[in-house]
Amino acid sequence: MAVVGAVMAPHPPLILPEVGRGAEKEIAETARAYEAAADFAASLEPETVVLSSPHSVMYSDYLHISPGTHAEGDMARFGAPQVRIAREYDEELSERICALAKEAEIPAGYLGERDPALDHATIVPLYFIMKKWRNFRLVRLGISGISLADHYRLGMLVQQAAEELGRRVVYVASGDLSHKLKANGPYGFDPHGPVYDDKIMDVCGRADFEKLLEFDPVLLEKAAECGHRSFVIMAGALDRLAVEPHRLCHQDVTGVGYGVCTYRVTGRDAARNFLDQYEAKEKERLRQRRVKEDPYVALARETVETFVQDGRKIPYPAKGEVPDEMRTRSAGVFVSLHIAGELRGCIGTISPVRRNIAEEIVNNAISACSRDPRFDPVREEELPYLEYGVDVLDPPEDIVSPAQLDVKKYGVIVSRGERRGLLLPNLEGVDDVQEQIRIARKKAGIPDFERDVKLQRFQVVRHE
Repeated sequence: MAVVGAVMAPHPPLILPEVGRGAEKEIAETARAYEAAADFAASLEPETVVLSSPHSVMYSDYLHISPGTHAEGDMARFGAPQVRIAREYDEELSERICALAKEAEIPAGYLGERDPALDHATIVPLYFIMKKWRNFRLVRLGISGISLADHYRLGMLVQQAAEELGRRVVYVASGDLSHKLKANGPYGFDPHGPVYDDKIMDVCGRADFEKLLEFDPVLLEKAAECGHRSFVIMAGALDRLAVEPHRLCHQDVTGVGYGVCTYRVTGRDAARNFLDQYEAKEKERLRQRRVKEDPYVALARETVETFVQDGRKIPYPAKGEVPDEMRTRSAGVFVSLHIAGELRGCIGTISPVRRNIAEEIVNNAISACSRDPRFDPVREEELPYLEYGVDVLDPPEDIVSPAQLDVKKYGVIVSRGERRGLLLPNLEGVDDVQEQIRIARKKAGIPDFERDVKLQRFQVVRHE
């Protein structure tokens, strides 16, 4: 007994007749696919349904698992209070998942529950499944801002816990696709939306789950996807298992993508160790990148690795150890850290505060890995996956109009009084000047309605 199958399914409230009141006919194809997916889940006779919901409790740095003995929820906020779902939790299974996560140092568990009620992304899938099969308990997982790899690892722990306890489990990955598929949709249109939907349906339709870990974070953000992390946990729950995938439906008529797929487990397949394969590729890519790194990046990397591993600051480079410019010139420097394309830390100085660029790099690299308030300090096990960027700033110059900016060429500093926000140039996902200024304003805490702001631009030499 273990994970015997899985379902990828959306959660539009509209699909329930009690909510749609006839409007559900607009997505009748998705409803028919949902019925088929529910028939599939029922045919597997699960003792426990493990369901991940993007609308459960969510934290940027912690993956919440719902605690307690039971939970219930309704669709009152969507005008249908009569639709009420109540489920007993599989406490033993969820406790074992929490214990395994602690052992594996994955930030996941029972902490921080704000609302115990079942959310609509849980209720919609259960609404369909419970029409076909009711003899199951529930484990509900949230999603988080932690890495896709850690979401996959949590799925692997679901499988391990199910095997240890002899549970017959069906995994349900609740999640809509892009929310930006049509100009007349509720979230408008972005060209990244259809790209994401085509790609995710291809990957999930073939159960080629390694590709889930390779999606560009900019694509995920621009497409305003909902379920990607939920799908990644599902993939982890099916790690090293042979599956028979069936793509049942994809609709985008409302401007939001709805995809339905099912996966029947047919045995074991050691070759489907997708996280291992992904990490091996990443290590080799980073190894090759480091062979080519210049002295600026090499100094940042050595600084971070030494500080994280040994807790000490490396000596400032002596003459002959780095290019003369790094010791004779002073400038503002930003050091940025990324893992799998996602920011992991970034700290910098707009103007120099140390004697030279080398000292600026050393001090800002330590701050980036340990003092960025947006992130926990970098852990030693993350070091092999870090990518480094070092931006050396030219002195900023005053400008009078956004027309003097170019997002590819210039960074921007927006200031008002003591508040000041900076954004570097040529960043992925920042495509126009107004977006660049908006982000810099937000970093400075300057609301859009405050118009009396000072603009400055600067250029950088980027080392990656």
